[in-house]
Amino acid sequence: MKKIVLLIGMLTTFSVVEAQLLKKIKDKVDKKVDDATSGKKEEKKNTEENKTSESNTNTSNQPATIKAYSKYDFVPGEKVIGFEDFSTGSIGDFPAGWNTNGAGEIVTVEGKPGRWLWISKPGVFVPEFTKSYPEDFTFEFDLLHGVPIKGADFKFAFAELQDIEQPQNWTLSPNRLTIGLYTSNSDQVNGATTSEIRKNSVSQASNQTYTDILGDKFNPIHVSVWRQKERVRVYINQEKFWDIPKAIAPDAKLNTILFVALYADATVQHYIGNLRLAVGAPDTRKKMLEQNKWVTHGILFDVNKADIKPESYGTLKEMASVLKEYPDIKVKIVGHTDSDGADAANLDLSKKRAASVKMALANEFSIDESRMETDGKGEAEPMDKATTPAAKANNRRVEFIKL
Repeated sequence: MKKIVLLIGMLTTFSVVEAQLLKKIKDKVDKKVDDATSGKKEEKKNTEENKTSESNTNTSNQPATIKAYSKYDFVPGEKVIGFEDFSTGSIGDFPAGWNTNGAGEIVTVEGKPGRWLWISKPGVFVPEFTKSYPEDFTFEFDLLHGVPIKGADFKFAFAELQDIEQPQNWTLSPNRLTIGLYTSNSDQVNGATTSEIRKNSVSQASNQTYTDILGDKFNPIHVSVWRQKERVRVYINQEKFWDIPKAIAPDAKLNTILFVALYADATVQHYIGNLRLAVGAPDTRKKMLEQNKWVTHGILFDVNKADIKPESYGTLKEMASVLKEYPDIKVKIVGHTDSDGADAANLDLSKKRAASVKMALANEFSIDESRMETDGKGEAEPMDKATTPAAKANNRRVEFIKL
């Protein structure tokens, strides 16, 4: 059984234990052989309406349905300021707008839609979204392990770097929050892994935890982080792993998100994709009551489909709560797409997505269908006229308009 162990820490450093871990991983490398290029496929045209995915060869490990997210309360920020799906780069190249002291390339993965950054050599990898991270933001990404060898770890961190051009010095940061994912192939965990939150090298809390979430090439995991000043919540798929009131120092000036791979090659493969950084805490109730409209980027759909992704549950629940609290409110649900693809196809897709949202609110939250109308605008009413990935992500949205 493969397991992923979550480790979260404040002001952590590379240690002797990690060095020993690296040696153990190396000892097992020759026993785990996988084709490093198996994730590379012919480059496909990337549009909102024409992003081709291949059939999923995995039938035994299907992704969780929306019903599995019944306790999921993650709601993304209102405005996307950083988005990366690697659609603007070329297959085989390292993506523009990233910094690293390692190596990686953009690939496609059989059975998975879209593109991924394959981390092919160890190092630190930094998406250069912004030079200053606010006190309130959300960050999401998908993580896929091609071959999860026991003990192989993958970390990401939020840090305050003195020199953002030298991310390899991230362990010297005066303020940072580090989150690590560890894989285990054993049927039993010999001694539960200790997860510690550290501040100024003093343990503030200690816990022991591991989870049976699979980290294989068939099922990427979705990681969500919600920062509200000092408070940080961390979700892995539908489960909230951490809700830490004092995770980040109140005077921290975070300026970097970084990914750290201690070991990566043809046998220990890491892929990341669908990165989304958003700001602005949603205030659904106030906006519906005072502005008669709520715009959300938190309801996500499969590419070129109207199927709602399960990680949209928190946002749907937020809207359902308002409708239940105010039973006289009726809403029009309006879908919007970006400008990629044919106008007519985007218009049809936006209408189908709005209908899917109505169905989800009715079926999952028992909202009376007679209180909801639907419509779609396609690409006709963009919020952002730029052509950047972040602008397109902002244009892909769902609006709730009070009737």
